[in-house]
Amino acid sequence: MNFLVTGAAGFLGSQLCNYLAREGHQVRGLDDLSAGNPQALSTDVLFTRGDVGDRPKLWTLLQDVDCVYHLAARVLVPESIIYPREYNAANVGGTVALMEAMRDVGVRRVVFISSGAVYGDQGEQPLKESATPYPRSPYAVSKLAAEYYVRTIGDQWNIENVILRVFNAYGPGQNLPASHAPVIPNFLRQALRGSSIVMHGDGSQTRDYVYVDDVVSAMISAATAPGVNRMILNVGSGVETSVRDLVRMIIEVTGIKNAAIANPLTDAGASRMCADISLAREKLGYQPRISLLQGLRLTLERDERFKRDRGTRRAA
Repeated sequence: MNFLVTGAAGFLGSQLCNYLAREGHQVRGLDDLSAGNPQALSTDVLFTRGDVGDRPKLWTLLQDVDCVYHLAARVLVPESIIYPREYNAANVGGTVALMEAMRDVGVRRVVFISSGAVYGDQGEQPLKESATPYPRSPYAVSKLAAEYYVRTIGDQWNIENVILRVFNAYGPGQNLPASHAPVIPNFLRQALRGSSIVMHGDGSQTRDYVYVDDVVSAMISAATAPGVNRMILNVGSGVETSVRDLVRMIIEVTGIKNAAIANPLTDAGASRMCADISLAREKLGYQPRISLLQGLRLTLERDERFKRDRGTRRAA
C-alpha cells in the first residue's frame, strides 16, 4: 500500500513510518520539523519538509496514496494555553487543509490521531468513546474540533475516516523539550541525573500510559480494518496508574532512590484518566502487550539519551 504520514518526524509518526517501510509499503512523510527529528526516520521513507497547510504540496504527495495517517499537530498542553490561536491554526486549520486536499485528489481513507485529552474530567472510569467530551485546554479543544472536521468532510466526500484517541503514549525517542516535557521521559531524566522527581499536583491523579509499539499496532490495524468508518476508538493500555505509582516504578527500574516532590500549586489536569479499550479490541483486534513496568525498562534500554545519563552517573 501507499501511505502519507503527516507529522512523520515526530515521536509516533517516525515509529509508524519506519514500521510501514520495514513491511514493504511505500511511505511518504511530511513534517515541518518544528518539533520533529528527521534522523529518526528510515532512509526508506520518502521524507518531505513542509507544512500540512500547504495544499499544493499536499496535492503532489497524495498522488496514488491509499491511506493517510494524520499526526501533524502542536501537542504541548501548557503551551496551548499561552498560544491558543497558533494551536487552532496548526491543529484545526492543518486538518481542514489536509481533508480538502484528500477530497481534491480522491484519497479514500484517513486515520486521524486524536487524544484522550478531549475527555477532560469525567465522572465515570474507564472512559468510553460515548462519553461527552469536556476538553480543558486549547490543545484538547483543537483536537476535538479536528475530529469533527475529519468526520464531517469525510461524510460529505465519501472519505473513510477513523479517529484514534491515543492516551499517554511513551517510549524510546520521545521528545524531551526544555519546558513542558512529557511526564515519563521527564521523570526518567530527573531520576538518572540525581534530581528530585517533581510531580504536578499531589500525585494522586491517574493516567493511562501506553507503550509506543502498542499504539503503532493500533494505527496499523486502523488503515485496513473493515467496518470502522466514522468510528472513534480509544488507544490506551486499559490500566489506570497514579503518578505516585509511576514514580515508584521509575525508582524501581532505575535503581535510584530520588526524593519525590509534590507541587500542589501547579495544574495537574484531569483527576483521573483510563481508557476503555473494548471497542478497539473488537474492531481492530487491538491488544496492548507491554506493561508499564516492561515499557519503562525498554525505554531505558533503547533510548540513547538515557543510556548516556546512566553511563555518566556510573562514571561520577
